[in-house]
Amino acid sequence: MSDPAIVPFETTLLVRDACLCLHVQRAARALARRFDDALRPVGLTHGQFSLMMSLNRPVPPRKGDVASLLAMDHSTLTANLKPLERRGLIESEIDPEDRRGRLLRLTPEGMAVLARAVPIWERAHAATEALLAGGEAGRLRNDLMALSTSSPEDHQP
Repeated sequence: MSDPAIVPFETTLLVRDACLCLHVQRAARALARRFDDALRPVGLTHGQFSLMMSLNRPVPPRKGDVASLLAMDHSTLTANLKPLERRGLIESEIDPEDRRGRLLRLTPEGMAVLARAVPIWERAHAATEALLAGGEAGRLRNDLMALSTSSPEDHQP
């Protein structure tokens, strides 16, 4: 019987220190906690805030468009919609142009909660951007958007 392959500990340290995926995941978790804590007084999580903001439009969006914007599959979006629907903050209706689809909208109560949440988000967002060295928030935002809009196939050797 042969010895199993061994990954040197130096490789573990390299991945720990250099892995973009690891560092983005850690930063995302820290940001999520920061915004969840800030939005707690209005009873929202950062994800619920983003979802409600995606519905704040003159014309109710299709469920599929919201899923695409938030980079969620339909079942994940449905699971995230349910607590907001139970609270009466959002509602869905049949899409008159495609009876199989749903349109999503904020209720008056949802608009009121969102209006209370926006100033909280603005303060938390400004404080978070202030933590970035050299005022590079715009560059970071652009870099993250570039990563989120490219596909793995774009970078195959």
